[in-house]
Amino acid sequence: MALDYHHLLAWPVPEVRQTYSVRDSQLYALAVGLGADPTDPRQLPFVYEQSPQALPTQAVVLGYPGFWMKDPGTGVDWVRLVHAEQGLTVHRPLPASGEVIGRTRVIGINDKGPGKGAIVYSRRTLHDAASDELIATLDISTFCRGDGGCGGTDAPPMTLTPTPERAPDATCELPTAPQQALLYRLCGDLNPLHADPDVARAAGFERPILHGLCTFAVAGHALLRTACDYDPARLTALKARFSAPVYPGETLRTDIWHGADGIAFRTVAVERDTVVLSHGQAQIAAR
Repeated sequence: MALDYHHLLAWPVPEVRQTYSVRDSQLYALAVGLGADPTDPRQLPFVYEQSPQALPTQAVVLGYPGFWMKDPGTGVDWVRLVHAEQGLTVHRPLPASGEVIGRTRVIGINDKGPGKGAIVYSRRTLHDAASDELIATLDISTFCRGDGGCGGTDAPPMTLTPTPERAPDATCELPTAPQQALLYRLCGDLNPLHADPDVARAAGFERPILHGLCTFAVAGHALLRTACDYDPARLTALKARFSAPVYPGETLRTDIWHGADGIAFRTVAVERDTVVLSHGQAQIAAR
């Protein structure tokens, strides 16, 4: 079946209840590059059980309903979809362990026209399972390249603006490990594109690529280091556009601009001089 505007807006994405441990939080932190300098005392709380803390970006892997667009009933041509943009708003610091509920729904569709695809906007809210208190809101824009002509003129939930033309106020280079995609997939995204060389080549890549949300987290780490002195409670919002894939083992440089309305950023794969995250924006709370 073809994608239908009203049908997809009403699609019942299953609610997800998830318990996670300090060990899960440590695995996530290691998978996105924390601990690369094991002597840095600012990184140890994320990877060591003494006074454990969770990274704000860990919210993106919690309460995840799986690849629900692959269900034939959605009408989505899932083979041709692309994760286009990601937003994260943190309403309260994520505990290092706990039980959460993720609730996902489609909140809009912007049809680009027949043969031009459509952008599906979905939102996942993450709640404390005991109190139902809102912990984080995740906005996802998915470009469905094979689904143009479905109808829908909804505005995007996120407004992304280009990064400034001037030189950045700060930069932060972080390495990725050759095996980083293999680590990150243990956090829940088991897409073989990130592990199987044959699958990656069939998709047009020379080898498995890094998960986009891992790249997103590396940028979050750069902001945490550069603007927050590793205080996770200060990074309250983060959003960006996925511009190009990253190959595990590449160095990622995040360029940062300070402004009246927060931080603008972009992330570049240094070895290829390629922008991999663009239109980045972040909000940093005062100390």
